[in-house]
Amino acid sequence: MSHEIVPIPRHGLNWATTIVMVIFHLGALAALPFFSWKILAITVALYWMCTGWGISLGYHRLHTHRSFVVPLWMEYWFAICGTLTLEGGPISWVATHRVHHQKSDQPGDPHSPRDGAWWAHIGWLLWGETMHNNTRVMSKYAPDLAKHRFYVWLNNYHWIPIVAMTAITYAIGGWALCGWTVFVRVVFGLHATWLVNSATHMWGKRRFNTRDDSRNNWWVAAITFGEGWHNNHHAHPTSARHGLAWYEFDPSWIQLKVLRALGVARSIRVAKVDSVLAEREAA
Repeated sequence: MSHEIVPIPRHGLNWATTIVMVIFHLGALAALPFFSWKILAITVALYWMCTGWGISLGYHRLHTHRSFVVPLWMEYWFAICGTLTLEGGPISWVATHRVHHQKSDQPGDPHSPRDGAWWAHIGWLLWGETMHNNTRVMSKYAPDLAKHRFYVWLNNYHWIPIVAMTAITYAIGGWALCGWTVFVRVVFGLHATWLVNSATHMWGKRRFNTRDDSRNNWWVAAITFGEGWHNNHHAHPTSARHGLAWYEFDPSWIQLKVLRALGVARSIRVAKVDSVLAEREAA
C-alpha cells in the first residue's frame, strides 16, 4: 500500500479484552487434538449460524446498513447469533462500523491499515479507546437500535449467550465438542472478520474509485459469507448484495434471496448491478 503509516495515539492495554482473547486462542489450540469429522461438521454449521447469520446478514447488512427488512423476531435472532461470535453487542458493533464508513481510512477510522496492518487487524481492540462496551456512548451512533430495550439489554449482557453455549456444549459433548464449537469457531470467526478490516483495505482489486482503500478480495469473501467484496460494499454500502458480478460468490446474498422467496425478507436494497458494472468495467 502506498500510503504512509502514521502512528495514532494508543490508550493503554485493554486488559479485560486482552485476557479474553488470550484465553480463547489458547483454548482453540488446546481443542485441535480432539478433532473428529462429526465435530467439524457441527462447528461449520454453527459458524454458518453465528458468523453467517449473526455478523454478515445480521450485524452488518441488516442492523448497520438496513439493507433489508425481516420480522422483528428474526432481527432479534440474528443479533443473538452475532453475540455468539465474541464480537460484542449489536449496538457497539453497529456504531463502530458506522464510524468506519463515515471516516474510512481517514483520521477517526477505528481500524484502518493506514495506522498499521496489525492495528487494523486486532490492535484497535487491544489498545484502542475503551468505548466498545459503553452502551450509552455507542448508542449515539446507533439510535435506531437503542430504541429497543432488547438491544440495549443484549449490548450490556452480550456475554450471556456465549457463556450459555459454552456450558451447554460442554455438558453435551465434553471438551471436544465445546473446544471446537466454541473456541475454535470463535477464533476462526474473529480473524475472518478482522481480515475484512485489514486485508480488504490492503490487498485485492478496486472496481470503484472510492475515497478509501477498500478492495475486493476473493479469499476473504470465501470465509466471510461474501464480506470480502469490500470495495463493492464501500461503493454501495446499503446494497444487500456485495458480490455484484456472477463470479463474486456471495453466500449471504443467496440466503437473502431464499428468505425473499419464502416471503420472510422484503424491502431489499440492491445496487443496479448490470448498469453499475457496465459503466465501471468499461472505464
